[in-house]
Amino acid sequence: MLLVMHKDATKEQIDAVMAAVEKLGCTPRPIPGGMRVAIGILYNKGPVDRGHFLSLPGVQEAIPVTRPYKLVSREVKAQDTVVDVGGVPLGNGHFTLIAGPCAVESLEQAMTIAQKVKDAGALIFRGGAFKPRTSPYAFQGLGEEGLKILAKVREKTGLRIVTEAMDSTEFDMVEHYADMIQIGARNMQNFSLLRRAGHCAKPVMLKRGMSSTIDEWLMAAEYIMEAGNPQVVLCERGLRTFAVHSRNTLDLSAVPVVKKESHLPVIADPSHAAGHREQVGPLSLAAAAVGVHGLMIEVHHAPHEALSDGGQSLYPEQFSALANDIRRIVEVVNPGCPEVCRS
Repeated sequence: MLLVMHKDATKEQIDAVMAAVEKLGCTPRPIPGGMRVAIGILYNKGPVDRGHFLSLPGVQEAIPVTRPYKLVSREVKAQDTVVDVGGVPLGNGHFTLIAGPCAVESLEQAMTIAQKVKDAGALIFRGGAFKPRTSPYAFQGLGEEGLKILAKVREKTGLRIVTEAMDSTEFDMVEHYADMIQIGARNMQNFSLLRRAGHCAKPVMLKRGMSSTIDEWLMAAEYIMEAGNPQVVLCERGLRTFAVHSRNTLDLSAVPVVKKESHLPVIADPSHAAGHREQVGPLSLAAAAVGVHGLMIEVHHAPHEALSDGGQSLYPEQFSALANDIRRIVEVVNPGCPEVCRS
């Protein structure tokens, strides 16, 4: 249930309502809004008496929440969430380009790509320091050395940094260096990692699992938010299907569904969906047309030499041209888009 307080409710009234929720053996979760505070009731074992709370001073409405994901749901928060990635807004009308190599290979490689994607309009730099690979013999990333390189990229270019944490043991290290922590598709239901992300003070990008339903994806986000972190970005990256012409099948139909169900920003990763360079551009344009809040695209200045996923990485000049085309589509779909979508 969601308790909506009057806009002039006092702190004492809000505290009293939270104490009443705790007295029932439930957990109250304050949800600040633009004009008023709402209080979500979590861990109730059954129906909550609506009349009991409506009689308390300061309570305006008591709204039942029908979705299994409560904090993620628009029933709890109608307004779109804007996630702050080190000063870069993501969501609620903003469109944000995220770009960079699949893996950080060297300072020279990272800086070369970072400057080019920044010139094209990207505001967040992606690059893996820890790489979950199908083969144990494939390049696994540079680890902390890669994180230090990403920190230098931020220092030199001003780009914010997103990179993946693969497990709880390395999470502290990634949190120290990154502006946003990525939970990869293979870890979408790694519940101990999701709870650790929930205790993080930085935004979390949650990729959809390669065989996961939308409900499972949103429930994974619920784990992070329930643990205390409201700064979650959802990333559609393609599902594993019978198709062999691409690595995965980008589920663009999920974007409007998720935007209807949840207030969280949703972006797309067409590079991992496609697996082939020539498909990345069309999928990016299609994702922009269905209303994603951002795109994460792999870029490499020498993809034939890349240690990871070179075949799906755009050349910098391809990314620059694509960014211009994306911008035109965003301006049609969302004519009020702020300057964050422009180069």
